[in-house]
Amino acid sequence: MDFLWIDFLGTATWMWLSFLALVLFLLALDLGVLHKKSAEIGMRESFALSAFYIALGTAFGGWVWFQSGPQAGLEYLTGFVVEKSLAMDNIFVIAMIFSYFAIPRAYQHRVLLYGILGVIVMRGIMIAAGAAIVENYHWVLYLFAGFLVITGIKMLLSADQEYDVSGNPLLKFLRRHLPVTDGLREDRFMVRETDEKTGKVRTYITPLLLALVMVELADLIFAVDSIPAVFAITTDPFIVYTSNIFAILGLRALYFALSALIHRFVYLKYALSVVLIFIGSKIFVADMLGLAKIPPLLSLSVTVGILAAGILGSLWATRHLGKGDAKVASEQ
Repeated sequence: MDFLWIDFLGTATWMWLSFLALVLFLLALDLGVLHKKSAEIGMRESFALSAFYIALGTAFGGWVWFQSGPQAGLEYLTGFVVEKSLAMDNIFVIAMIFSYFAIPRAYQHRVLLYGILGVIVMRGIMIAAGAAIVENYHWVLYLFAGFLVITGIKMLLSADQEYDVSGNPLLKFLRRHLPVTDGLREDRFMVRETDEKTGKVRTYITPLLLALVMVELADLIFAVDSIPAVFAITTDPFIVYTSNIFAILGLRALYFALSALIHRFVYLKYALSVVLIFIGSKIFVADMLGLAKIPPLLSLSVTVGILAAGILGSLWATRHLGKGDAKVASEQ
């Protein structure tokens, strides 16, 4: 059993295995026990599950603190908060995808759950590649930082623009080259049906699978922002990956909890833009001040403060408005 204490990407193998075992247990619990059948998730259950995943992610940060020290613990918590906040922006896009394909709430959980499985693998590959690049070419961190600042500014300037699902090139390609059913087939991604023109039975994909592909694509796009954001906080692959995955694991619950309240968060995208600019500029500011890095506690405090201001400001601005009027409030 000596291999359990061998370092893998800078962290003991047993810590990686413990984390992966916990993630697999949570997925098995979700797939095999809590949501074996497609059913609509109510608001109360959504908030309860979201609170559970946030508490679990925070508790894992306490474990990292205990095992690896205060700095590692604070870096994990900062990464977790940043990833969780960027996941909230992802919710805006997911809501538009489900609305475009007219996916009932009863089937949305299935799409999100399978989407999470893809995220775990995809982000693992991206983070491993990023860690290898940063280890050999440390100057890449400055490229990450500059990219975050530019992305934050672009997001700030286009915060009032909505995501155009119908104009996505990948969606157009899939519809042009693959047979798609004219509607949903309950919660199935693919079906075997008779072609009306040829009379032959062939395999069709359903709009539910198209929605899953678009959700995965949306996460890939957001990962391009979120992964450099955590690398700007820490270059420890274990902290980068675990903070990413714990933030994403609660995305399903967070989606159902907030999807009905999205119209209230009129200033959230502006706050997320400022967070990206802050995270990216930290590296340059630290160099100017002659510091190795901005203290983790300061980074966490500023990040939480920006997000709290955006969320509380949104809720206050829309406290008397209906869903149709919330967008007007963001323009005032």
